[in-house]
Amino acid sequence: MAEPICVTTQWLAEHLDDPRVKVVDASMAKVVGREPLTYANPMVIPGAYDLALETQLTDNTAALPNSLPPASQVTTWLRQLGVQQEDHLVVYDNQGIYSAPRAWFLLQAMGLPRVSILDGGLPQWLAEGRPTLEHYAEAGQTGDVTAHWQADKVATWQQVYAALSQAEPVIIDARSAERFAGTKAEPRAGMRAGHMPGACNLPFAEVLEGHRFRSATALRDQFQQLLGRTNTDVRLLMTCGSGITACVLAVAAQLAGYAQVQVYDGSWSEWGGRSDLPCQTGV
Repeated sequence: MAEPICVTTQWLAEHLDDPRVKVVDASMAKVVGREPLTYANPMVIPGAYDLALETQLTDNTAALPNSLPPASQVTTWLRQLGVQQEDHLVVYDNQGIYSAPRAWFLLQAMGLPRVSILDGGLPQWLAEGRPTLEHYAEAGQTGDVTAHWQADKVATWQQVYAALSQAEPVIIDARSAERFAGTKAEPRAGMRAGHMPGACNLPFAEVLEGHRFRSATALRDQFQQLLGRTNTDVRLLMTCGSGITACVLAVAAQLAGYAQVQVYDGSWSEWGGRSDLPCQTGV
């Protein structure tokens, strides 16, 4: 049974005592593409577990940053967190909407349909005066969840390259307009500046209002304007710098009604680091 893509802070507050609702913090240490929120003291939603997105749920043996880990690694870590197969996971981050969509996408790509994003995350929770703790919860038992890789959720560079000469999928880049145009240097050494030929640019912060996603209607209008068409059966392929903010666009598109969405996990870290793949500058 699939769960809603997003839940509200009010919904979570009403379900914190539900033993089948497991809250996990997917915050990242580094934020790219917007001014980061910082906190003087640790603030954890009561009962939340540390998802350790950057360490336990990243393939640290891969050459590219933030690479998706193998299903076996995901299974091992989620079981250590005590995740059961029937649990409803609610992921949040301390920026509102930044890395929680990455966690949602990752878990979906591992075959876990019962996952939702806390819309607004920790900032929204705090703005409403809701309680926090300074420590994460610890698992009282080993979980029984098993991850299963869903290859159709993720695009390879070969699939992206093939898309350059096709009408679909449409490639949408979540990086800033300056990075997309190639007028601003990439933050990683050795990366070319620019974008994939024919890609569209939609900086991830533009699908947000404050710390939350825009309404489904506003998102649908936004994507329709970007794509120049009103139908939502278009296949979309999201990319960014290293596969994190592409997931923000992937979630936004699905909230807007687009069902055929993939994420290019290698993103510009892979594409821009290779001299044999085409690169375009300008808009």
